[in-house]
Amino acid sequence: MQNIAVVIPKYGLVGGAEQFASELTEKLSGQTGYNYHVFANRWQTSAASIIFHKVPIVSFPKFLTTISFAYFVRRKLAAGNFTLVHSHERIYAADIFTLHGIPHRYWVHNVRRKKMSLYDLATAWVEKKLVEEGNCKKFIAVSSLTKDIFLQEYRINPDKVAVINPGVDLNDYTQQNKDSVRNSIRRELGINIADPVIIFASMNFEIKGLDDVLFSLAKLKAQNRKFKFIVAGKGNIKKYTKMAKEAQIGPDVIFTGPVNKEKLIRMYLASDLYIMLSKFDTFGMVVLEAMAAGLPVIISSNVGAKDLVQEDKNGFIVSNTSDADYIATKIALLLDENIRRPLAEVAYQTAAQNTWDDVTKKYAAIYENILAEHRV
Repeated sequence: MQNIAVVIPKYGLVGGAEQFASELTEKLSGQTGYNYHVFANRWQTSAASIIFHKVPIVSFPKFLTTISFAYFVRRKLAAGNFTLVHSHERIYAADIFTLHGIPHRYWVHNVRRKKMSLYDLATAWVEKKLVEEGNCKKFIAVSSLTKDIFLQEYRINPDKVAVINPGVDLNDYTQQNKDSVRNSIRRELGINIADPVIIFASMNFEIKGLDDVLFSLAKLKAQNRKFKFIVAGKGNIKKYTKMAKEAQIGPDVIFTGPVNKEKLIRMYLASDLYIMLSKFDTFGMVVLEAMAAGLPVIISSNVGAKDLVQEDKNGFIVSNTSDADYIATKIALLLDENIRRPLAEVAYQTAAQNTWDDVTKKYAAIYENILAEHRV
């Protein structure tokens, strides 16, 4: 039986790439009939069919983090017999590289707007080595936005770069009684059952545009519109509580702090629409998750999940996130149940067409093509 190597520093832990790698690998391992070996520094899983290999990381000094992981992965791969290597991280060589992020140099200069540190230079060097010398057969971007930026940075054949959006498991949503969950969560959070509820979920409030959302909601409040706003996740709650108070929407904003996956799903099901005005997001899993709960979405044009958003069909895409009046107008539309209902239905159908089973089939086809090349 052929051996497939999957590389990711943290497997199945918190984070988009970590969850993506575990969802995909565990589905592939149950369907393709190959032996799957995961090379990781840390992991969390219940999958008994996957063999795990501990990869050391030298994290001090910091610039050695990426280099050391790539070095130890290379040594361990050389000691085994692997027909295909699929990496979700920057290493020295792989058959498939899933682009969960954009080129590191672009990220530092254009998104963070900082100078390259020694760590950044080392990370960008490993990445360039993989892209230009690593013998990659296929690069797979999680969004068209990611692909476009990748091809700006690296002049490689565009045919080698595919776009496969992440997936969602509809069973997490359909197996629950939405009305029951809605009543339970709203009771727990002190929200009236009739109030329209907007939800925002993120592990970085500033990058995900919470400031702009609060300014827009302040515009709605000034128009005497009723709403409750759930802010779930990790961020500077003290700062944003003060901001909400100054915007005179303090009593309408509920900070839950970090919540686990099951609780977040229940919060989606208890809500009416999702909003995220990220400064940059290669995809944004939360957008697809919200759609699976039947929520229309409002996102910025800097979010890769815009691949799935059809303007005025299942949500809205905002180009200028500082235009609070425009954003408030779009939110106001979705606060109207008669307008919101058809968009909610299309949002759910969008999620139904982007499940992990769909993603697995696309990756399995790419695996087979590369394995066929190896057999020739």
